Amino acid sequence: MQRSGTTLFPGLAAIAILAGAIGIAKIMVISVLERRGEIGLRRALGATRGHAGGQFLLEALALAALGGLCGVAAGSAAALAVARLRGWSPVIPPVTVRSGLAAALGVGAVAGLYPALRAARLTPAEALRRA
Repeated sequence: MQRSGTTLFPGLAAIAILAGAIGIAKIMVISVLERRGEIGLRRALGATRGHAGGQFLLEALALAALGGLCGVAAGSAAALAVARLRGWSPVIPPVTVRSGLAAALGVGAVAGLYPALRAARLTPAEALRRA
């Protein structure tokens, strides 16, 4: 029984991480599409490609950090609740919390990379024309 749980949880975690990555990428691509005018205006006023791309990458990381914090809080609360119901002493290793947050930030960076590059590739004239 314990062996099947040990195999099941990493698979479940991988599915959750994949769903989070798809969600972040989708939100950021839509954000780039909706904010073309802003990107074009900023680029026309002197912002570099790095500024445009960095802005969207930073937004993706902030979104991932918020999701990671919520996930760690929900997971910790569930673990504590199950432990109390079973009469166990709850233990949440700090390395687990750090790993969860690190995984969320890594996934956010990877998922936000394409939208950030897409924003950086827009020329000022093209972005303002499409806005």
